[in-house]
Amino acid sequence: MTTSRRKFIKISALGLGGVAATTSALNMFGANSYLDELVKQNVTKKFKRTPTYCEVCFWKCAAWTYTDEEGNIQKIIGNENDSHCYGRLCPRGTGGVGMYNDEDRLKTPLIRTTINGEETFREASWEEALDLIASKFSNIKEKYGPEAIALLKHGSPGKHLEHLFKAFGSDTIAEPAYAQCRGAREAGFALTYGSWVGSPEPTDIRDTKCLVLIGSHIGENMHNSQVQEMSDAIDNGATIITVDPRFSTAASKSKHWLAIKPATDIALMLAWMNVIIEEGLYDKEYVEKYTTGFNQLKDHVSTFTPEWAYGITTIKPEEIRKTARAMASASPSVIIHPGRHVSWYGDDTQRARSIAILNALLGSWGRRGGFYFKESIKVPKYPSPKYPHPKWDWKNIGEKYPVAQMGITSEVIKCSIPSKDNKYPIKAWMVAGTNITKSIPEKEMLEKAMDELEFMVVMDTMPMDVTGYADVVLPECTYLERYDDIRSATNREPSIAVRVPAVKPKYDSKPGWWVAKQIGERLGLGDYFNYDDYEEVIEWQLQQMGTSLDEMNKIGVKNFSRTSGPLYLNENEAYHFPTASGKIELYSQELKNLGFDPLPNYIKHPEPPQGFYRLNYGRAPMHTFSRTANNPNLNDLKSENNLWVNPKVARILGLKTGQEVWLKNQDEITSNFPIKVRVTERVRWDSVYMVHGFGHTNKKLSRAFGKGINDTQLISKVAIDPIMGGTGMRGNFVSILTENPHKNIEL
Repeated sequence: MTTSRRKFIKISALGLGGVAATTSALNMFGANSYLDELVKQNVTKKFKRTPTYCEVCFWKCAAWTYTDEEGNIQKIIGNENDSHCYGRLCPRGTGGVGMYNDEDRLKTPLIRTTINGEETFREASWEEALDLIASKFSNIKEKYGPEAIALLKHGSPGKHLEHLFKAFGSDTIAEPAYAQCRGAREAGFALTYGSWVGSPEPTDIRDTKCLVLIGSHIGENMHNSQVQEMSDAIDNGATIITVDPRFSTAASKSKHWLAIKPATDIALMLAWMNVIIEEGLYDKEYVEKYTTGFNQLKDHVSTFTPEWAYGITTIKPEEIRKTARAMASASPSVIIHPGRHVSWYGDDTQRARSIAILNALLGSWGRRGGFYFKESIKVPKYPSPKYPHPKWDWKNIGEKYPVAQMGITSEVIKCSIPSKDNKYPIKAWMVAGTNITKSIPEKEMLEKAMDELEFMVVMDTMPMDVTGYADVVLPECTYLERYDDIRSATNREPSIAVRVPAVKPKYDSKPGWWVAKQIGERLGLGDYFNYDDYEEVIEWQLQQMGTSLDEMNKIGVKNFSRTSGPLYLNENEAYHFPTASGKIELYSQELKNLGFDPLPNYIKHPEPPQGFYRLNYGRAPMHTFSRTANNPNLNDLKSENNLWVNPKVARILGLKTGQEVWLKNQDEITSNFPIKVRVTERVRWDSVYMVHGFGHTNKKLSRAFGKGINDTQLISKVAIDPIMGGTGMRGNFVSILTENPHKNIEL
């Protein structure tokens, strides 16, 4: 057994101190109750109000941060003029103050060193840490070119560092949110409609008559405005159809719950198409006017009857027909939701195409109660020199995936492992805002890549597991303590929101924009950072948009009128979709030309061997991936995950609710920690389920360490989407161990 050069260092060994802060659990919830309204009125009278938008998840709800006279953050409340939240924050948003108060936060720069033969971290000044980073980046650029330094990023800090990297000459940039999450969805809809779905998704849920959730967990994902609109739709009598092997929160609110056999979604959707077309339930006028390829589709699905699908999905033919007719009766006010985390089985672009095609058959794209035409407003780019052109970039790294439109993280990781076939060698990483050890599958490959790197920098607010592999750790301040880019996201109407620091950064943490600027100046890129404070950038941009920071400090969110046209299709005018044909492409000639199926086909996927169960994972409404597991507010709501086990399985294995078990996957990988069983009829007998984001191995995360299981650790088998490179992670199987496999082993 070889010894890894880049040993994981437990930051807890440093014994870094901190001042604990407490926050009442009553402060967790948004403007949803009488008690909250009283607090809100009190805050309005006595406390300073600062505009922000949330960084706890990607929805970026605009909010107000309230601080007392001593400068302590007391409350975060949604901005009532924001279409992302309608004035109401979810538990994550109101609990965001816990990120600021968490005494386990990273507090000062750390540099890897060796003392008495043992690798550890030592505290360092910002000057020393930044000088070291600039020196290493310069040396690697001189030896291999700037392209050999990769940025793996997520969220607001990633934007600032992306500017730095492009100025430096590297476009070797990727983020897990593409290949591990939504990339297949964007590719599938772009191939059909010519445009991405985007975020927030342009789903007109508030006016829908039928909402179909096929592996989409609204209410657990906490997509704020969609949760609120779904609640309104239910009150208005909308039919909810949930397709899920688990009785999810959404399923509990549904008229129809189809407990589908995992990995058979495409078969169900092909059967739905069969019923809708064969029974003449499709929107004939819409299909004739706006689509191309209908005859090929009709021929293609003619044999995919509900009886055929029953043998694959375990859903009875009458249920398939009943739900297909329910969708059609609601047309065009019907939504088959595109979902969010859609990297599952390796045929995910075609799965997304199936969803897109169904929506087209029902005439929902561009129709009230279906999908509206989204619009955003462009934020002017602050003046800076033109970026140099790199010799190679993320497109070259992912060149075998022709439809990929962003960097593929797993391909960047592979290029970091030296081999004679590697045309794009990567020698250093900067990781920002993403705990890749919890999000990237194939941990063995990830650790090998990190071990081969010449240099690795991690910037985060917390000592997440990934920080233990770094050469330099940089403590970023939380979103409540910094300026960031102006938020301009697609919605029904354009709007902008600002993030203004409510308090000064705690400890010796710094904002991402400052870090990018400081490194850039040390690399001779000062012209790209022609400002002293990011406030200047925001003020300049706002002035170009006809407003000012002074105004935005008062209102937080500014809404604009639409300029791109109506919210829905004008039935009396021709409409040109941004595809090659100008129409919705049911049959994809582009896929055909690339050597792929022009229409979706069902492919049989591996099933669990005897004694194993498919590992399914998902979200909880109070947590965002692994980043909030240690948050003192949100940890109080959910401190660990559970293993959902069907009662039939529990009887066979002798399991009881609350019992601790360990999991071993098909490749003999065993979970580091145990997980408590939850025996429930809400999950199929062939699967187990857990919430993602737990099982942290860094002891410095005092609340999250060792709590539950890290599902990603057990995902060693990945199905790659050949069209866009997505990494399907739902083809792993686990056996359940009742005895501790790690006795006498320190983890």
